[in-house]
Amino acid sequence: MTEDFLGRCRAIVGASRVLSEQVDMAPYLTDWRGRFTGRARAVLLPATVDEVAQLVRTCAEARVPIVPQGGRTGLVLGSVPDASGAAVVLSLRRMNRILDIDTTNRTITVEAGAILQQIQDAAAKSGLLFPLSLAAEGSCTIGGNLSTNAGGTAVLRYGNTRDLCLGLQVVTPSGEVWDGLRGLRKDNTGYALRELFVGAEGTLGVITAAVLKLYPQPKASTTALVAMESPERALALLSLMQDQCGSNLTAYELMSDFCLRLVSEHFPHLPRPFARSHAQYALLEVSSSESEEHAVSLLEGAIEAALEGGLAMDAVVATSIAQSSGLWQLREHIPLAQASAGKNIKHDVSLPISQIAAFIAATDAQLAHAFPGCQVVCFGHLGDGNLHYNVAPSHGESHETFLGNQDAINRIVHDSVARFEGSISAEHGIGALKREDLQRYKDPVELNMMRAIKGALDPLGIMNPGKIL
Repeated sequence: MTEDFLGRCRAIVGASRVLSEQVDMAPYLTDWRGRFTGRARAVLLPATVDEVAQLVRTCAEARVPIVPQGGRTGLVLGSVPDASGAAVVLSLRRMNRILDIDTTNRTITVEAGAILQQIQDAAAKSGLLFPLSLAAEGSCTIGGNLSTNAGGTAVLRYGNTRDLCLGLQVVTPSGEVWDGLRGLRKDNTGYALRELFVGAEGTLGVITAAVLKLYPQPKASTTALVAMESPERALALLSLMQDQCGSNLTAYELMSDFCLRLVSEHFPHLPRPFARSHAQYALLEVSSSESEEHAVSLLEGAIEAALEGGLAMDAVVATSIAQSSGLWQLREHIPLAQASAGKNIKHDVSLPISQIAAFIAATDAQLAHAFPGCQVVCFGHLGDGNLHYNVAPSHGESHETFLGNQDAINRIVHDSVARFEGSISAEHGIGALKREDLQRYKDPVELNMMRAIKGALDPLGIMNPGKIL
């Protein structure tokens, strides 16, 4: 049966585009962090939406599960198959074309396998901006970004990926093609189907193309790193920046002193902006559609007010592109520094912005009591309430031993998130890794509605099984 099925797949995409040998499939089967390797019948590499539709129909007829895959940069095991070997991986990496740029409508139409940086560059060549920006932008695909509703550093100003999407093309679980590639900002003709597929992690269908919003390129942007005594001061500074800079404030990132010490230890070539340490730091970016002078004036005026009011202890404002890049590298190297230091337990959570300081204080204390000496690596997009609240072992403790506490640590962190009315997944999705947690913390009515949608659109249960629900 397997050979007959694979033969039908080869007839659709060509023999060289159906990988069935373990050595050929290996790069598609392991998650980004290298902690889990699944098994698959084959890896399928279509080049067109018609090929995707034919492959999905073939899988539906044979009752073969499908795992859609983009750049494989996710952190929750959402784009790799399980250990059963029953599924095929459907990689969209060959479908990577920029299909159209409409500078008047300010939209770009792209295939799902297009690399995020490729889309950013295409928009820039047309004098426009695609604002989604992630650490993995050189390798993640827009299909994956849409499937997980990715966030990134510019959500404060431009929103998540869902907010940047106007239209979709989707192959349904029955192998039909829904062509919703419309560049409309207003369309009140029934249910918002686009909203279902964005963030569904491939469990409702395969996103094959999208129409995305573009924005004017800012005339200039400027960056600053501000030192503060506490997360409470960071929240007060955020309010001040929003009051004085309005929508010109495009990024507001929080980093603890431990984060920057970790970066300094593992990447000593990066800048050390301050002579002494401070408890917390905020990385700010202000953009202007007017001029560089306007951006600098807004940022420096707000920082001056923060220093005079005692909200900030010190600040460094970048005076060149190189200095701005150096400050951003401090933030972007935190995950790399964590990886260099060893294994840690990651949490991608969101909270009401007003509750972030209280959450950090309460959860830090609980973890310190339960696991003395553990180290919290807390950083994230404070402007939109998203924290990467990661926990590392104490000095000298075996990383493998520490990972044995993962369930208990997750429970402490996620229970705390629930108490503060937050979410256990802000921008990475649920995948297989957080599936059980979702059952614990999601409202039962919401879960039942989600199951009803899944059952209606994917009655055979072949789309990315074991993920989310």
